[in-house]
Amino acid sequence: MASAWSDATTKHKPLRVWPGVLLAVALLAARFGVKAVVPGFTGFSRGMMWSFYAAGAVLLWWLLLSRARWFERLGGVALIAAGLFGSWQLRHPSMSLLWLAGYAVPVVVLALVAAAAAARRMDPMPRRATIAAAILLACFGWTLARTEGISGDHALTYHWRWTASPEERLLAQVGRAPAPPATLPSPAVASPAAVPSLAAVPSPGPTLSAAAAVEKPAPRATTPGPAAAARPSTKAPSPSAGAPAAEWPGFRGPDRDSVVHGVRIATDWSATPPVELWRRAIGPGWSSVAVGGGRLYTQEQRGDDEVVACYDAATGAPVWTHLDHARFFESNGGAGPRGTPTLSGGRVYALGATGLVNALDAGDGKVLWSRDATADIEAIPSMGGAAKKLPDWGFSSSPLVVDDLVIVAMAGQLVAYDLATGERRWVGPKGGVSYSSPQLATISGVPQVLLASGAGLTSFAPADGTLLWEHKWKGFPIVQPALVADGLLVAIASDSGTRRLAVRHGAADWTVEPRWTSPALKPYFNDFVVHDGYVYGFDGRILACIDLQDGQRKWKGGRYGNGQLVLLAEQDLLLVLSEEGEIALVKAAPDRFEELARLPAVQGKTWNHPVLVSDVLLVRNGEEMAAFRLPKELR
Repeated sequence: MASAWSDATTKHKPLRVWPGVLLAVALLAARFGVKAVVPGFTGFSRGMMWSFYAAGAVLLWWLLLSRARWFERLGGVALIAAGLFGSWQLRHPSMSLLWLAGYAVPVVVLALVAAAAAARRMDPMPRRATIAAAILLACFGWTLARTEGISGDHALTYHWRWTASPEERLLAQVGRAPAPPATLPSPAVASPAAVPSLAAVPSPGPTLSAAAAVEKPAPRATTPGPAAAARPSTKAPSPSAGAPAAEWPGFRGPDRDSVVHGVRIATDWSATPPVELWRRAIGPGWSSVAVGGGRLYTQEQRGDDEVVACYDAATGAPVWTHLDHARFFESNGGAGPRGTPTLSGGRVYALGATGLVNALDAGDGKVLWSRDATADIEAIPSMGGAAKKLPDWGFSSSPLVVDDLVIVAMAGQLVAYDLATGERRWVGPKGGVSYSSPQLATISGVPQVLLASGAGLTSFAPADGTLLWEHKWKGFPIVQPALVADGLLVAIASDSGTRRLAVRHGAADWTVEPRWTSPALKPYFNDFVVHDGYVYGFDGRILACIDLQDGQRKWKGGRYGNGQLVLLAEQDLLLVLSEEGEIALVKAAPDRFEELARLPAVQGKTWNHPVLVSDVLLVRNGEEMAAFRLPKELR
């Protein structure tokens, strides 16, 4: 009876849309305004949740205050639910639940408000048709799109569903094996001793486009299945006579600190710009490169195969590939391995995103042993709360070689394997979520392996995994800790800042005391460097410098997105690789920010760490890899 009276009294009244319009404005302010004020993941998560609350308020307006007939109100909500469910079923595989909650729901309720405002004075039938069409278009329009993941600022990138991704274009051209470089044909595979050193890279001739480089697939390496047990090696891990010298043995260089010594370059790039040596298409992945003996080693994804690839450093030509039938994908970072191979003793050690650990011969890619490291750890909590073996963003650790062990971080748990046989030697305790890598440090004369995890920073004895000390600081760590005079610098989460710890070994035990915590440097997944009493790194998406003594900010300037950097120590110079693929030179001086030069290097989102060996800069992202000769400083 009351429903019939309500329908009768609202039959000829226009819809009441002003509350919905106000709530729509609030939704837009929450979704985009909060993000503009609060950068990084914190702003993204708050903005998304608050916009989701605003979307719920819009639905309450429609149900309670809109003056629409009740079957229109209930039918509209039911159509939204059905449309979202249908679009979820028909979505492109790259679209995740994050897209549904963070983008599709706000858009569809905004479409409801817009359609109600446009049709508020229409007769019932045209009004219903207008609102229904707007809802269905807002829902099913998403089925026409795909995403290539997010930026470091958590903004999704969309493309039409029918357009090919860079990986699909690459596979269509060359298959699963790497293509020859853009500038030079693929040479015959040579022995390590015959490969020219990186310092002898010749200047290139005319270049072709990367898309023009095509070759027949290389022979597939013999690999074990994902669950295979360790495959013993028949020889000791000592370097052979032809083993490559590791000029850049792996993640962030020899000491994992992104510091380069003994290199000085010219900084006036308008007069003497860097020279591109070669450029080639590459499969997706956030691996950096290891360099030794004129070769470089990296990881990438090729369709359903996870690849450890070796290239000639002088030409970019493929030398060998090792393939495992494994694929990791998540919609934020995309497909591919995250860790960087480690070069040691004539071998390449690599950890894939699904947990496969490989020991390969650096010369020919032969499998020496391989393990599925997920069999050696306990389940870890996901962002949804469920326990699982594979972390949300994949295993991201780069292997660390210490004495006769190779140590990998399986999320927040260290596992050590015998270099020669791959047999498990020890397993550390669970530490919660982590996307950081193990770090070797010597503190108070004691060698130790550090790992930043969700529980804080923990130190272990390399030989047997004995816990030496720990510092509790709950977070979501990605960046590496840095060794300083009396202890360490650590950043545990993107919104918690950077902390300096004083670490000492007393007569009976270790003491770990915080000296300061600075909100002036809040890195996300962008590592920092320490130089002459100052720390240089990213505060969100902007480069910054803080004082090592007290954590006070000295300057902040230069927008490079979520980039990475290396330090040329003797020249007081930062070489920055921006998220957009540009390389820039910035003075490593505390008085002010000063950019000296900038040059485009690679196309596309670039989260990978740059590598500098002598005067040759190597950069890559999930689409291409390139080498540049930097001009030398004239004295």
